Amino acid sequence: MTASSSLSTIDSYEDGTPDFLRLSDPSDAEAFRRWFAFLAESQYFSPSKVSGEVGDCAALVRFAGREALRKHDGRWAADLNLPRLPSIPEVHQYQYPHTPVGAAMFRTRGGAYAEGDLHDGSYMEFADADSLRQFNMHFVSRRVEDARMGDVLFFRQSSQQSPFHAMIYLERSQIDGTDEPLVVYHTGPIGDGAGEVRRPSLRELLSYPDARWRPLPQNRSFIGVYRWNILRGTD
Repeated sequence: MTASSSLSTIDSYEDGTPDFLRLSDPSDAEAFRRWFAFLAESQYFSPSKVSGEVGDCAALVRFAGREALRKHDGRWAADLNLPRLPSIPEVHQYQYPHTPVGAAMFRTRGGAYAEGDLHDGSYMEFADADSLRQFNMHFVSRRVEDARMGDVLFFRQSSQQSPFHAMIYLERSQIDGTDEPLVVYHTGPIGDGAGEVRRPSLRELLSYPDARWRPLPQNRSFIGVYRWNILRGTD
């Protein structure tokens, strides 16, 4: 499917995501969740051949979100150097880059969707962590217990140069069988190094030595649990 001037401008939640982008079939929504979580986790085990783009937490979210909507075949898996090809159904409503908004799938400004947004820079292939949170996802809760697979935990550390940070909630591993809640994130650059992808358990994160990184309601640095707008209506 490609962008067309005949697409409806209806945006039922007035969150900037038009209804034609929302995954209306619950099975598509579940497939997206699982692919998104799997692809983010895969970068912990075996960074892909395009991992040069995954240099911070937002890049990991963009990478996994975009690739979750691809056609997933053997050639695609080989190109990404994946540890294995999981038995997850495809998303059928549309596939990247042939989405209704083309390859530029990330919303970059606020306001409800309006005619012309497909051509005025409202959608881009790049979005930083705060733009992903504000314009591509919606708030769920400040209780991490309310998170589902593929949700994103956001933090704001005002003392850092890049204050917004995202962690992807895995619920459980789809790769090594670890059966407890996990999160995965890219640290971003550390000193002179490129940083790395980490996958702590939620239990470890909740008792992290630096309390600013604990996903707890009383932690002012924890913004909350967020969910992709394209899943809105099926959650």
